[in-house]
Amino acid sequence: MLRLTGCILKSIGLAFFLLIAACRNESDTAWQDASRSAMTPPTAISRSLHEPRIFLTPQQARQLSSRDGWPAMVSSLLEVPAAMAYGEYRWQDVLHSSPGGSGAVMVRVDLDRQIISVFRGGEEIGTAVILHGVDEYPTPRGSFPVIAMMRDHVSATYDSAPMPFTLRLTNDGVSIHGSDVQAGLGTHGCIGIPSEFAKRLFAVIHVGDVVHIV
Repeated sequence: MLRLTGCILKSIGLAFFLLIAACRNESDTAWQDASRSAMTPPTAISRSLHEPRIFLTPQQARQLSSRDGWPAMVSSLLEVPAAMAYGEYRWQDVLHSSPGGSGAVMVRVDLDRQIISVFRGGEEIGTAVILHGVDEYPTPRGSFPVIAMMRDHVSATYDSAPMPFTLRLTNDGVSIHGSDVQAGLGTHGCIGIPSEFAKRLFAVIHVGDVVHIV
C-alpha cells in the first residue's frame, strides 16, 4: 500500500528513455540496471548549471520527435549517466541569456518512467524524478496548457498541504507543484517535483505553455 500525504504521494525510480540510452552509448541492459538502482535513497541533488549535454544528429532528433509527447525537433538533451534517485534533478539553462530566455517552454511528463523533461527552443533544460497519482487517483494523460500559476499555493482540499510553485493544468485541480519526493509516496493526481526544481520551472514557464503527460 502506498502512503497518501496530502496531495503528495508515490514514486519509483526511472531510467531515462531507451532511445536516449543509445545516444549515451549505454546498452538497454545497463539502463535497466540503472532503473533498479534508482530505488536506493537519494544522493546529493545536482544544482549545477554546467551539466554535460548530448547534441543529437538530425536523424536522432527525427526518431525522438516521433515518440509520444516529444518536441517536434530536439537539438540537445541533458546527459544523465545513471538513473536519478528520489529528489534528484538536473537543470542547465546557460544556453539562454536570461530566465525568460528564447523559445517557448514545453514540458513532457512520462508517468511510466516517472520523469519530467523541460524543453526550451528544442533543448532540454531540466529533468527530474516525479511523484504521480496512485491507482485510486490516477494522473490524467494528454496535453494540457498551463491555466494558472501560484507561487505559494496551499491546498484547500488536502489538509492545507503546501504546494509551492503550482502550475494548474485542469479546472478540477490537477497541477504540477513542488513536493517532498520520496520513495513510497504518490499523489491524488497531481505531479509532484522537487521544490528547487519547481522553483526553476516556475521561473521559465508561462500561462499557455503546454504540458504533455504520457
